[in-house]
Amino acid sequence: MTINTERDVEANLQIGPTDLGMVRLFVLAENIEIPMDFSPDEADEIAEEIRAAAAAARKVKPRGKR
Repeated sequence: MTINTERDVEANLQIGPTDLGMVRLFVLAENIEIPMDFSPDEADEIAEEIRAAAAAARKVKPRGKR
């Protein structure tokens, strides 16, 4: 599976601080819970990657609309 492989799975994503000073990304999908904790600096890096991906995605012409 790659980043471009589409899946028909619904998931809920929650993001927030923990009481230990970490940033938690919590993914809930069907019967699976995935808590991922990051330091604030790591979370900043992830946020930058998300912003860069969003900027790149805006430049992609969706299939059928070229």
